Amino acid sequence: MFDQLGEKFEGLFKKLRGETRLTEDNIQEAVREVRMALLEADVNFKVVRDFVAAVREKALGAEVLRAVRPGQQFIKIVHDELVAMMGGAAVKLQLQRGRLNRVVLLGLQGSGKTTFAGKLALRLKKEGFSPLLVACDIYRPAAVDQLRVVGATVDVPVFDLGTSQPAPVVAERGLAEAKNRNCDLVIFDTAGRLHIDEVRMDELQRIKELTKPDYAFLVADAMTGQDAVNSAAQFDEQVGIDGVCLTKLDGDARGGAALSIRSVTGKPIYFVGLGEKPDDLEIFHPDRMASRILGMGDVLTLVEKAQQDFDADEAERMQKKLKKEQFSLQDFLDQMQKVKKMGSLKSLMGMIPGLGSALRDVEIDDDMLKPFEAMIHSMTPEERENPQIIDGSRRKRIARGSGRTPAELNQMLQEFQGMRRMMSQMMNMGGPGGLMRGMLGGGAPAMAGARRGGALNQKSADDPLARKMKPKHRRKRKTKKKK
Repeated sequence: MFDQLGEKFEGLFKKLRGETRLTEDNIQEAVREVRMALLEADVNFKVVRDFVAAVREKALGAEVLRAVRPGQQFIKIVHDELVAMMGGAAVKLQLQRGRLNRVVLLGLQGSGKTTFAGKLALRLKKEGFSPLLVACDIYRPAAVDQLRVVGATVDVPVFDLGTSQPAPVVAERGLAEAKNRNCDLVIFDTAGRLHIDEVRMDELQRIKELTKPDYAFLVADAMTGQDAVNSAAQFDEQVGIDGVCLTKLDGDARGGAALSIRSVTGKPIYFVGLGEKPDDLEIFHPDRMASRILGMGDVLTLVEKAQQDFDADEAERMQKKLKKEQFSLQDFLDQMQKVKKMGSLKSLMGMIPGLGSALRDVEIDDDMLKPFEAMIHSMTPEERENPQIIDGSRRKRIARGSGRTPAELNQMLQEFQGMRRMMSQMMNMGGPGGLMRGMLGGGAPAMAGARRGGALNQKSADDPLARKMKPKHRRKRKTKKKK
């Protein structure tokens, strides 16, 4: 996500770190590179023009503090302007309890409306709402069937009349069905269109008149860049939208849509899709997104994800076990399962400040944890709690049961012991924050990556802190022997 833009900014900031002070010349050079970086990221040229003008004005008028280096001050200016360009602050849904809330989803074909409908229903269901999905897309082949599958996946009921009835009739009957079911939220999945089609805006306007939605969202594919921005402007002009929800943002290396939509349309971005799983949906936070773009990480989102899957009492119990080096293989297996629910390992580690740029060119396969899970599953409960009792015969049995070799099992046990010592040190030095860093920075990912051929190379099995991120292939420098 935003990889290309992040690389450009990283190179620019490296140059500025070597400057002793901000001058008109180096500011002009920096601003020129910022302009090129944003244009290459497919940001709207008018937005780029205004952004660059604001950065230049603030940089030239900034009073450089003695305690802050010029490069750091320029980064702060760029960060603040990025936040302002994307809307300033997060905008949350204002839904009311005790009444039927209505949300209509609009967009082009292929933007991911149906999948997004399921994600939104699941998110609001977790917040205590009782949602109903209504299939108003009667034109796209198998669209109704797709929504049925999505609804079953997130355990949300779906109302449809097949493809024989007009979409406004389906919407009106769906609204009545929601009232009969005592639902307090109904989400209408409408038909998309292609650019070359005659706009079916009259049908969408009819649906809006019948349903009187609290929110009409345009669901746009972030990877289409300025096409997403243009479609948002067209839908707002002809039908009227209240906001935008971006899908596939995790696959968008440029970020032009996310950076342009608010400035061009004046409509805020409410949600962003960051994966294919039903719960891969986040509220759009401009400040956090700006931090990710500039390589500063996103600790707040990471903590929020952890809070969803980690119970407070369990976390306290785990902290005590970590401090005393009593963290067992069963605990490790449980934590791996919960970390996997939070998202991909690379995306999670990218939220840790300083790791995002280091991981940009490193391939981290989420399946690399499976060998560890297989070996632990092949152990008895006693062996998981006390791995020191695993002798030669037990090693052979565990290796055979997991489809691995005794050597791989030995390596895993060594890495586990080292990781347990490291996490104990983190907990004793850093408190609860050390737990998060241990799980995501030095825990499961570090163990998995330390394997041969993995993304992380291990300098010493007894010194996990010495592991470093390295490319898979690195030539050794030859040294000439002195005669």
